Amino acid sequence: MQQTRYIFVMGGVMSGIGKGVATASLGKILKSKGYKITAIKIDPYINIDAGTMNPIEHGEVFVTEDGIETDQDIGNYERFLDQDLYTDNYITTGRVYEAVIRRERNLGYKGKCVEVVPHIPEEIIRRITKVAKKEQSDFVLIEIGGTVGEYQNILFLEAARILHLKHLKDVLFILVSYLPIPKKIGEMKTKPTQSAVRTLNSTGIQPDFIIARSEYPLDESRKRKISINCNVDKNNIISAPDIQNIYEVPINFEKDKFGEKILNKFNLKTKKKNLRNWQNLVKTIKESKKITNIGIVGKYFSTGSFVLSDSYISVIEAVKHAAWYYKIKAKIHWLNSEEYEISPKKIKELKKLDGIIVPGGYGERGVEGKIKTIKFCRENKIPYLGLCYGMQLAVVEFARNVCRLKNAHTTEIDPKTKYPVIDLMPEQKINIQNKQYGGTMRLGAYRCHLVKNTQSRQAYKCQEIFERHRHRYEFNNNFRDILEEKGMIVAGFNPEKNLVEIIELKNHPFFVASQFHPEFKSRPLRPHPLFKEFVKVGLR
Repeated sequence: MQQTRYIFVMGGVMSGIGKGVATASLGKILKSKGYKITAIKIDPYINIDAGTMNPIEHGEVFVTEDGIETDQDIGNYERFLDQDLYTDNYITTGRVYEAVIRRERNLGYKGKCVEVVPHIPEEIIRRITKVAKKEQSDFVLIEIGGTVGEYQNILFLEAARILHLKHLKDVLFILVSYLPIPKKIGEMKTKPTQSAVRTLNSTGIQPDFIIARSEYPLDESRKRKISINCNVDKNNIISAPDIQNIYEVPINFEKDKFGEKILNKFNLKTKKKNLRNWQNLVKTIKESKKITNIGIVGKYFSTGSFVLSDSYISVIEAVKHAAWYYKIKAKIHWLNSEEYEISPKKIKELKKLDGIIVPGGYGERGVEGKIKTIKFCRENKIPYLGLCYGMQLAVVEFARNVCRLKNAHTTEIDPKTKYPVIDLMPEQKINIQNKQYGGTMRLGAYRCHLVKNTQSRQAYKCQEIFERHRHRYEFNNNFRDILEEKGMIVAGFNPEKNLVEIIELKNHPFFVASQFHPEFKSRPLRPHPLFKEFVKVGLR
């Protein structure tokens, strides 16, 4: 029978220091040593999933193959592990409580008084072990979102403690903690990490490893201090300084023999060593000199005076993957579509770029600026890749300016438009009227048939694909004939419902837009075909 080991990864001091990347990197290392890995992300939100969260506040909503809307860390896991994860790999407080309440309503507890403890931790453990059993994994890595000092994490930490109690030899704990270097002091401080460990101790958990995140590598003096005050072997304190690229993290961890130390804790040995391709990738990233300049036109990246690139992290990574395939670097230029509405002449800056992407999004803000961008790319032969909303607005632009359908629009923005070239999915109209927005979209992987003699078919090199979706509105087939007559090509469609999935334009070096989100399936060592072709054309 498969024996599964569980590794919990928790955060100390503050959030946003790279627990997700650390978890994904450790998974990559263990997988390279011959073990079967899976990962779980726990988010302490009451939300059932991440679908209704604001991208500016929470970052990208990542969609799995089976259609669950998750935290962006699931995307990191998939990219590093090069494997698909599913609904059960994502746990929120809302999903846990919902399951317990549903079971109580269905008399699943047989008349017992249902309490927060032990029934909530028991449900959390049931979900974790279900993933282990279903995937027959050697290791399950479980990242607990937020930090150990947050009140909403108590029940997840309690579940981790109980699982450890039941399986003492099969569970270990890793704390990812930040060591600040105050500018006026100029010295790396360990006290916040010591405090985080004591907070974790108060829940009944003692970390086996500490990943020390900081601006610079950890020195021996700090390692000794953390070891003594936190009751952790000095050799199990892993230095994790800031780096240029997240894909270097597994290589840096292995400098401290992190994977080997984990296996030793479980009395296991390395079955094989297979990080060579990853090492070659990191070498390519470091040595690539030539640059391709890619513009991303969006609205979910500004928060005050800062740029929140996490809103489009999968798009950014997919561009990088494709660029590295050609041994070049991708330089991302953030373009605010609202500026093109205020200052139309500013749009000429697009000529300096090798390609333009209009990614997914919702709402009216910046839409006309995006449409102006698409028109400029179409008329000036600039490589264009539209993703979801970027496809829908490409259809709107073409309908208005080529087909002369004045004020054509998507009914998401203009419900009364005379030419609704993008319209609501019929089965969703009742849900929208009742303001039932959560989980109502076309989500997850759907079949797409690729049409012969198209750029998309050439890029994929196959006839049928499955791609992930996240949207409510669709190409309106009532306008398909007139759009095709004027030169728009339907390059891919869903055969079950005859839904348009990919559009292209004739006599353009690269103008391709998809209703789905190809960025979700791009991997560092397996770049997505559409992104590869997009970057390739921009190099000419």
